[in-house]
Amino acid sequence: MKYLLMMHTPSGGPYQIASWPKQEIKAHIAFMVSFAKKLGESGELVSAEGLAAPDQAKRVRAGKDGKPITDGVFPESKEYLAGYWIVDVESPERAYQIAAQASAAPGPGGAPLNMAIEVRQVMSGAPKDWL
Repeated sequence: MKYLLMMHTPSGGPYQIASWPKQEIKAHIAFMVSFAKKLGESGELVSAEGLAAPDQAKRVRAGKDGKPITDGVFPESKEYLAGYWIVDVESPERAYQIAAQASAAPGPGGAPLNMAIEVRQVMSGAPKDWL
């Protein structure tokens, strides 16, 4: 089963990590690289990416003529999606274990951030009872 693990982080302007001391930023990034490497070696990692800061985001919808209409940036958001992993695991419980490991990424002073990681199954198609 595939799961999307979404890492949410508090807002408050550009990435808060940018205000951390350089050595703590390096420790956080090293954790993320090592974490992705371990998931890759176990065969559970499908994809993982960090996302650009929300001050670079736009929401897009189609106008009546089909042309894109953009809206944003949304600095008033309480939190935003900072990155994600797609994992292929045997059970939801394993996806939860991986999410908990990601949640414990080091922050200021090396303390675990315990950030929210949203876990959602990636559907391979519409549920059969919808068809």
